[in-house]
Amino acid sequence: MEKEMKGNVSQPLACSNASDRIDPYGFERPQDFESYKEMMNEYVVVLNRRSMRWSKLLEGKADVEKNLTVKRYVRKGVPNEHRARIWMAASGAQEQLQRNPGYYHSLLAAEHDTKLEETIHTDMHRTFPDNVLFQNNTEPCLQGALYNVLLAYGHHNKAVGYCQGMNFIAGYLIIITKDEEKSFWLMDALIGRILPDYYSPAMLGLKTDQEVLGELVKAKAPAVGQLMDLYPGIWTLVVSRWFICLYIDILPVETVLRIWDCLFYEGSKVLFRVALTLIRHHQPEILRARSLPDVCECFKQITRGAFTLDCHTFMQKIFAEPGSLSMATINKLRETCRQQIMAEEARQP
Repeated sequence: MEKEMKGNVSQPLACSNASDRIDPYGFERPQDFESYKEMMNEYVVVLNRRSMRWSKLLEGKADVEKNLTVKRYVRKGVPNEHRARIWMAASGAQEQLQRNPGYYHSLLAAEHDTKLEETIHTDMHRTFPDNVLFQNNTEPCLQGALYNVLLAYGHHNKAVGYCQGMNFIAGYLIIITKDEEKSFWLMDALIGRILPDYYSPAMLGLKTDQEVLGELVKAKAPAVGQLMDLYPGIWTLVVSRWFICLYIDILPVETVLRIWDCLFYEGSKVLFRVALTLIRHHQPEILRARSLPDVCECFKQITRGAFTLDCHTFMQKIFAEPGSLSMATINKLRETCRQQIMAEEARQP
């Protein structure tokens, strides 16, 4: 078993100097460090203001209630010092942790599946190679904690075990919580409740949501919908990584964390809001595509640049740009798309 990580520090690293080009979460930023610094110089004012308001909201409260005020605060961003607590409370992970004392450590202490161990080990060096916190020569190195969380989860949810993409999610959770047990229960909330069937062997939930996005695009950006219909199976090519990695390595880290604030609080419809905003905002570029490779390249490019780097403005856009989007609408589309996928798979030899 890997060495267990100790302690629970919810703050990010102190921001490194410009020559290091490392952000507060340990990621090296050789390409856009200057624009990132400029954005953060402005965003830190927002963060400080939000931090004071969050501290006042939570002062003297043992539990975090779910209400319209908290929802509004979450949409405006959760400061890092409160992030682990809010994620745990909003997702139900805190309740599960309290109901199952010692369960996480019992999973690590039990006999392990050799194949599961080998599969996880294979992905260790592929997890955030550009993050100093996951490099073997740093102290503390978070690889041991990452291994433990993935191994415990693989034994906890044998139907899922381990699949690629889960390492990045666990890695982000550990960076924020600095706590293995909390990261484990947040994984359980994401994979077991918020994103069911995304990571199962058949990945039916993931396939379904890709098609749901296609239907939503037809309704909210019809010209793009018509273009995409020219290329059967296109949604799998262009957005499967968006959904399975929950925008990790797709969008800037601050933006991803703001999306996750809402994902843990409001559920999976936030993923659709992000995708629809990216697509609607970049309609002209997408519509200029003249081939399948053009479309794929365009979908890579639309996740980069100033629009997604400015996380505060971007998050305001995702709740305005796509218009109304209810869970009832999404669930209805999910049922239809799921049935179509299952019927198609049944017809295949």
